Amino acid sequence: MKSNMEKELLEGEYWWGGIVQDGIYMPYKEINFMRDLNKEQLYNQSSPLLLSNKGRYIWSETPFSYSFHDNKITLDSGDEIIFSEGYGDLRGAFLHASRSYFPSDGRITDSLLFTAPQYNTWIEMMYEPTQEKVLAYAKSIIDNSMAPGVLIIDDNWQEDYGVWRFHPGRFPEPDVMIDKLHKMGFKVMLWVCNFISADSLTSRIAHNHGYLVKNMDGDPAIAKWWNGYSTMLDITNEEAVNWFKEQLNVLMQKQGVDGFKFDAGDLDQFRDDFICSKVTDGLKYSEKWAQIGLTYSLNEYRACWKMGGKPLAQRLSDKNHSWEVKGGLGSLISNGLAQGLLGYAFTCPDMIGGGEYKDFLDIENIDQKLIVRNAECAALFPMMQFSIAPWRVLDEIHLAICVEMAKLHQKFGGKILELAKEASVSGEPIIRPMEYVFPHKGYEKINDQFMLGDNILVAPVIIKGAVTKNVVFPEGVWVGDDNSIVNGPCTLLVEAPLERLPWYEKQ
Repeated sequence: MKSNMEKELLEGEYWWGGIVQDGIYMPYKEINFMRDLNKEQLYNQSSPLLLSNKGRYIWSETPFSYSFHDNKITLDSGDEIIFSEGYGDLRGAFLHASRSYFPSDGRITDSLLFTAPQYNTWIEMMYEPTQEKVLAYAKSIIDNSMAPGVLIIDDNWQEDYGVWRFHPGRFPEPDVMIDKLHKMGFKVMLWVCNFISADSLTSRIAHNHGYLVKNMDGDPAIAKWWNGYSTMLDITNEEAVNWFKEQLNVLMQKQGVDGFKFDAGDLDQFRDDFICSKVTDGLKYSEKWAQIGLTYSLNEYRACWKMGGKPLAQRLSDKNHSWEVKGGLGSLISNGLAQGLLGYAFTCPDMIGGGEYKDFLDIENIDQKLIVRNAECAALFPMMQFSIAPWRVLDEIHLAICVEMAKLHQKFGGKILELAKEASVSGEPIIRPMEYVFPHKGYEKINDQFMLGDNILVAPVIIKGAVTKNVVFPEGVWVGDDNSIVNGPCTLLVEAPLERLPWYEKQ
């Protein structure tokens, strides 16, 4: 049933939602903006949800297109569009939508994801991780006074795509390695994806069992992705999913692996001529890929569809080593807030300094201040994740600040974990827009500071060269990290030298 809708925006009405990567354009109102959820996911989470600060929301069980223009919102869908109103404000709209369409189930991801920094081998090792390098990386974390946490061994630890066994040349004794990491205080995640190298024994066996996506001729479909061309696991086939999980479970039982980073599963990797055992499309495939992670309490995703309220760690898409609002440090807060408003409460910014490995091929291009400000921005997110080794690329002064930010995250770990447990019941974001906590005060367009829960105001510096920060304080008495006391409401220009992350607690 095709559905079209056009609604006038109310006076002072702003909207959020759709695609996490569009957080940099939110709230929608003052610029003409359009997006088609059927065609775009932008390598991150998305959901068929739009929320208004006037207590209205839009939901559909299927993707829809939407545009904001001439003070109107226009929607087009192949299915029913639900337009609901009367919930007072942004928070009221979110809570009603969450309870109605993506309720939480009371579970959270592994607590260590929240209480300590995470460490990913990607930037340091790229496509060449080894047992020796991983152990040296872990030892350096401890030697530099950073707390052990979840350690993610990224791409190419395995023999081949679809062969979920440690490469015997690079990892001769993986069980010994993981045992050492456990004794050091780490939990270990492995990178996995839904692709299988096309010209391989595994791919032939999987095809013979009906475990692969097919093309129109009945042959294995070849998907294009960032690492080349591969066959794709048919995750609409329950037997294929069970086979995949069996491989993962062997890694956990025999090698002691604790969990998995589930990469790929993006909309744009699934073509219209792909055929699965059950009728599906790119977004449904992305949703099913994410459902696999629900089996494992230690998980991570980057691409998701309609998985709000679920116990999945959701990382922001790979960022460049830049200050830019589009694709750099300047996008972290706005996109992180968008994650929470779409129901993805357990959010992690991208790797500190950026996750695009090509930006780090020349060490001369590394901006030490950018890495520091990135660490500050991530410190009071629900999760923070290091990858490039700060002790390798930073001088003593800049390294010391990053270490302090890691310790700050650990200090707030109990509070963050408490908020995560609350989110597992209420569905509420852990980091929240100012408008969400303090509605109808004129805070709709603030996207360079955020609330951790309802009482901690966090105002990172995300502009290159800035050593001050304009901070908006709502009504109340606020005590700062520097012991300053501010009586709100007011806006103050506060001192924010490189070593300071301004944060304030409401009394």
